Amino acid sequence: HNEKARSEDLLARLQKGETGALISDAGTPLLSDPGYVLVRACQQAGVKVAPVPGASALLAALAAAGLPTDRFLFQGFLPAKGAVRDKALDEVLAQPVTVVLYEAPHRLLALLQEVVAKEPQRELVLCRELTKRFETILRLPAADLLAAVAADSNQQRGEIVLLVAPAAGREQTDAELLRLAG
Repeated sequence: HNEKARSEDLLARLQKGETGALISDAGTPLLSDPGYVLVRACQQAGVKVAPVPGASALLAALAAAGLPTDRFLFQGFLPAKGAVRDKALDEVLAQPVTVVLYEAPHRLLALLQEVVAKEPQRELVLCRELTKRFETILRLPAADLLAAVAADSNQQRGEIVLLVAPAAGREQTDAELLRLAG
């Protein structure tokens, strides 16, 4: 909520010779977390930005999901509700590539219900609490995953990554992939 104001202050400190690190309490900075404004401001001001590899729910989920990873789309969080959410979900389900979503635990059941209403047999992979004690990886058709998550409230807690298998029968043409990237 204060990324712009804090970025200006932090940039001023960095320009005076201080050293800093941008870290998140969970996940990787800038992947559905703040940081873009600060990184861009640093680059524009000539302050060196160096990435430090670390835990990434996105990459860990892709590695463990058993879905195609040669090409994928990171969607992040869908809009919270309404027509924009429904439209965004339709776009996700139309993708010819694996789509990676982040979802808030309190919205997981609703998301699964929405997918089931549209494509109950679409293969989904729920990755929850990756690399932690209660890690879960479930790969099931949407309707079965909904039933499993509804039956176990523990699956509605923690950090959630949901992967959506590519749309069946869709070819991954270069023109389409360029359109998606643009």
